[in-house]
Amino acid sequence: MIQVTIDDKTLEVEAGTSIVDAAKSAGIFIPTLCHTDFLEPEGACRVCSVEIEQNGRFQVVTACNYPIRGELTVKTASERALATRRTVLEMMLARWPQVKVVRDLAKHLGITEPRFAHPQKNEDPHACILCGLCVRTCREGVWQNVLGFEGRGASRRVVMPYDGVAPECVGCGACAFVCPTGAIQMMDDPNHPADAARIRRAGMVVTKEMVLLDDDQCKMRRAGTAHLVEIMNDYDLLPVNNYRFGSSDDAHKISSPHFVKRFTQNIQDGCALGCDMACAKGSDDFEITTGPDKGKRVCVDGPEYETAGGTTNMGIFDPEWCIEMNYYCDHYGVDTISYCTLMAFVMECYEAGVLNKERTGGLELPFGAADAAMEVLHQMARGEGFGLVAGQGVRRMKKMFVADYGADPDFLNDIGMESKGLEYSEYVTKESLAQQGGYGIALKGAQHDEAWLIFMDMVNKQIPSFADKAEALHYFPMWRTWFGLMGLCKLPWNDVEPTDNAETDEPAKVPKHVAGYCDFVAGMTGQEVTPADLIRMSERVYNFQRIFNLKMGFGQREHDRIPYRSAGPVTATEYESRAERYDKQLAEEVDFDPAGKSTDEKCAALRTWREDRYEKLLDAVYERRGWTANGIPTLTTAKALGIDKMDGLVDLLTANGAAQ
Repeated sequence: MIQVTIDDKTLEVEAGTSIVDAAKSAGIFIPTLCHTDFLEPEGACRVCSVEIEQNGRFQVVTACNYPIRGELTVKTASERALATRRTVLEMMLARWPQVKVVRDLAKHLGITEPRFAHPQKNEDPHACILCGLCVRTCREGVWQNVLGFEGRGASRRVVMPYDGVAPECVGCGACAFVCPTGAIQMMDDPNHPADAARIRRAGMVVTKEMVLLDDDQCKMRRAGTAHLVEIMNDYDLLPVNNYRFGSSDDAHKISSPHFVKRFTQNIQDGCALGCDMACAKGSDDFEITTGPDKGKRVCVDGPEYETAGGTTNMGIFDPEWCIEMNYYCDHYGVDTISYCTLMAFVMECYEAGVLNKERTGGLELPFGAADAAMEVLHQMARGEGFGLVAGQGVRRMKKMFVADYGADPDFLNDIGMESKGLEYSEYVTKESLAQQGGYGIALKGAQHDEAWLIFMDMVNKQIPSFADKAEALHYFPMWRTWFGLMGLCKLPWNDVEPTDNAETDEPAKVPKHVAGYCDFVAGMTGQEVTPADLIRMSERVYNFQRIFNLKMGFGQREHDRIPYRSAGPVTATEYESRAERYDKQLAEEVDFDPAGKSTDEKCAALRTWREDRYEKLLDAVYERRGWTANGIPTLTTAKALGIDKMDGLVDLLTANGAAQ
């Protein structure tokens, strides 16, 4: 901390704080014109000029971009500082006499008429004053780089793209938002929303947060979701060797910097035009080394975290291999998560002796077998060899290996990471009961889209009770469902957090963003809505989906159970990898003394406890959702949601004991 005196007021600030920010924290006003929180300060307009004294030396500096690195005294209204400001504002007032922001700043200094005349005097009250905020925001803030300056001196002006050299404007509205004069106006939206300005204001909240906070929080704009690799490894959540382990000493080999160096930066994002999160990435000029496109140089859409995490799940720590696998999965129309998880299962079966070279068509497939794993992917696409087996997915492979090879069904069910036939996404959930429920209870199977609760549950300990977890497992799926209904991305809601949002706001999950979605709906439709209204929309759809699952032979408690590995250690090796943690849990939470017990005995005791906790979680979630103990929406719930009039629904619920 450094001591600084501003207008006889002494305060302490962190080294590097600008004079403007220091003054603002002390309630001292310094005028600015070309300054915004969006951007690194530039000091172009000099309206923020102040006089400083440091080590007996006096000088006039621009307060917005002068970092405080040692003790100094600042005078915001010394004669030298005011003279600089007056000169600047008189020249601006001479050229743009009707622009309100110029007139207001001039009036603040007692200037009503300038001493100068300007040959290009512009009487437009919304004239562009060449502050450069729009150009810099487009280039540095939202990375579109559409706007630019043309000409010099009095002929200088802001221009749009021409001659096909620059990208087209995507209409994000950031330039209009930062423009201090209203020179930039957004055109009427072709969708004819009820209140387009309200929608833009809500969107700019997220844009501002992304520009200001993302580099320190999630690095979505730089690394996309790949930034999660090192975070998950640090928290023992990165899947390694079919979810046996949550971290690896080799994880640094496939961390996000290896991908970032291949990602294109500062161009339009590949996901949604105008989205300032810009998390979709591409690996450019990548040379393919296997398969039908060997030797080609291509742009690969990714990888995302799930693809990188799936690579470690196979015991492979090679970013180049990960990118090529990502390319061929896209090329063949194969989901990377499903491929990675089913291959991790195959590799464990190979190491456990369920599979061998004869059964895999000559392929050796232990963990880390990168070349063989890539060959399986190509075989899946060609419809031949062991690829025909692996391409069936984990659920069918379990049945095949039991029927064809006499494998132990209990072991395969424990390690086959799927729920409702869908392969698990790439997070180790052993210490997050809520996330286990997020996978198991999800209507579509084991994916994290309905509830990603690991950090709230395991890391931050914010939802400790069964009731707390049940509430989160109601709230989060409803929002995720709503985003799907509206065609919206969940990431701006979940992956950037306002600086004034305390941890205690969870599980409401960034209330400002929830309010923004209400503004979005009201701005589009003209109808005011509350968060509860939006969740109610989702409840109708979510419960109907559950009932439809029931109609198709699923949608009951037995279908919400999970492979045990997602709850605890299946093998002695897994237990020993976290022996200190598990022994402590047995002693403190299970009331089981691990001293002198074998690993098998400790595993059995831990399993009984963890499986019981999962059943209690199901009870709590079903009660919160208005479902029966068998996981079926009651007729009362269906009526309350207004979905009971559908043909056959009452009979279906009645036949399954849900008539209350």
